Amino acid sequence: MFSLGQENIPTSPASTKGPIKYGELLLLGCNGSLTCADKSRRKSGFALSRRTRANGVRASTVHTSCSTQASKASKVRAPPPVIHLSSIYHPSVIHPSSIIHPSHTQHRPHVLLHPGLQGLQGESSSTHHPSVIHPSSIIHLSSIIHLSSIHHPSVIHPSSIIHPSYTQRSPSTVHTSCSTQASKAVSNKEQHSISYTLSRAQTVVVEYTQDSNTDMFQIGRSTENPIDFVVTDMVPGAQALAQPAAQSTISRFACRIICQRNPPYSARVYAAGFDSSKNIFLGERAAKWRMQDGQMDGLTTNGVLVMHPRHGFSQDSRPGLWREISVCGNALTLRETRSAQQRGKTVSSESNELVDGSLIDLCGATLLWRTAEGLAHTPTVNHLEALRQELNAGRPQCPVGFNTLAFPSLRRKDVLDEKQPWAYLRCGHVHGYHGWGGRRHPEVEAACQERECPMCRARGPYVPLWLGCEAGFYLDAEPPTHAFIPCGHVCSQSTAAYWSQIRLPHGTHAFQAACPFCIRPLGGDLGCVRLIFQSPLD
Repeated sequence: MFSLGQENIPTSPASTKGPIKYGELLLLGCNGSLTCADKSRRKSGFALSRRTRANGVRASTVHTSCSTQASKASKVRAPPPVIHLSSIYHPSVIHPSSIIHPSHTQHRPHVLLHPGLQGLQGESSSTHHPSVIHPSSIIHLSSIIHLSSIHHPSVIHPSSIIHPSYTQRSPSTVHTSCSTQASKAVSNKEQHSISYTLSRAQTVVVEYTQDSNTDMFQIGRSTENPIDFVVTDMVPGAQALAQPAAQSTISRFACRIICQRNPPYSARVYAAGFDSSKNIFLGERAAKWRMQDGQMDGLTTNGVLVMHPRHGFSQDSRPGLWREISVCGNALTLRETRSAQQRGKTVSSESNELVDGSLIDLCGATLLWRTAEGLAHTPTVNHLEALRQELNAGRPQCPVGFNTLAFPSLRRKDVLDEKQPWAYLRCGHVHGYHGWGGRRHPEVEAACQERECPMCRARGPYVPLWLGCEAGFYLDAEPPTHAFIPCGHVCSQSTAAYWSQIRLPHGTHAFQAACPFCIRPLGGDLGCVRLIFQSPLD
């Protein structure tokens, strides 16, 4: 984050000063800094820069492990089965159970022939039933199954049958037999892996290998070393909790961001992060599925939601649609609730690639992604300080007490000052603090009790005004003229109008507009109001 005395440092990826910067993650609700005591790993923002050594990973190998009982059962030699040929479900693959051993074709009557395979039936002189296919009567077997998978002239092992389309994409290697390779991949602390528990008897383990072209950054609630950006539950109006919540909804290893080390330095978000053992575990109850290309994918318990704005992060920006991002980075429609086991539909037209202004919701904390290029056109803290001084130089006055008002410095953004501007948020008239119509203590008035404006008689919240100090939330560098309702945070007109339209996830299935500086839910018809300052009479 920028400090008050910091100069305007170039943030473009092309900058030769220091490491290349991919972008920044800004935590909504902090207003530029955390007030809690523990700031060693917890920050209001995190800059993602190119690492000295690449630490990105990509999927490479898939193993399917079975339980001990399942492995023993697979080693028991059973008599070759004879199955109805109507069970063949793919035109290019013969189910292993549909191959008939020659010695058993005379002892298993009532086997039906699939109508589509009538042409494959030859002269079955060795068979006493016309509907049984002898293995020797199958013509052009190589066009139906992989000949390399045949370990016996008449029996195909189930683990050797691979769907043709599965071998055309990564992961490059697939092991579907019950072996110890899966358990070795999980126990190897130098090997990244993702485990998909399909049942108590079967688990699919996907190995990940090092990728020299990408950098990986991980976000979550855990304070362990694999986490680069520690986030905790945000309470509206109270910033981050000083102590982790007893029942936090943020995952310990919530998500990971993969950035390309070379231009255009694109960044992609994925649900779930690798733990200290470099593993990701999706339990039996987690939503998971096998995709059309054969790869596994799944969702975390409370999910990772992403919203990409339309027309970038500028004065023309419009909110996009919220999507859920899977472990493999696919975009899906939202589930009925955050933790529902039924996944949404895949949205192939959208991706997990972050753009300037993308929002990432971790079910308890929301992050704003700003690209390095976008930050180069964003006002800095020094710029906001200059706007504050310019506003105070206009000497706005209280129309009741005729005293001069002044916004406190950014360092004292949370401390009430005797010159603090107050405003009636129903009409926007700016006053100093006074007891008109209430005669209560200023700290009591800060609770947003309704008051009647002495200028227009409109009744509404009467609150102190605070400058929004997080420069990354601003869409432009215009003067602060509007305030959010009911918190009183002040920013530019375009910034207030944009954030008033954003519906942030709230709870397990609700959405509501909130102030980005304190995440308090917005009220009123528009969520913000234009401020009316009284010029000095002299």
